[in-house]
Amino acid sequence: MRARRLARTDGLCEHCLDRDIVRLATKVDHIKPLALDGEDVDSNTRNLCDECHAEVTAEQFNHAAPIKARGVGRDGRPTSPDHPWNRG
Repeated sequence: MRARRLARTDGLCEHCLDRDIVRLATKVDHIKPLALDGEDVDSNTRNLCDECHAEVTAEQFNHAAPIKARGVGRDGRPTSPDHPWNRG
C-alpha cells in the first residue's frame, strides 16, 4: 500500500513540488490523521519529505513548529538562530 501511494508522485514530496523543489518523499502522510478519525484510503494521503511531514504534523496536532536544527556549538549551545536560546 505504501509503495503504491508513493508511486503516485514518483516518490517525490508533494509540498516541495508545489514550491518547485524536488525532494524525495519519505513519509506517506494522512491528510486527516487517523488519530482524528481520518480514513486509511489513498485519497486521504499525501507524500511528504521528513521536513514537510514534521511541519504539517505539528500544525495538525497544535504543537509548536519544529525548530530547524543546525547543530550545537563547542559550548554546547544550539547554533540555530531559530532556537529559543538564540532569539532576540
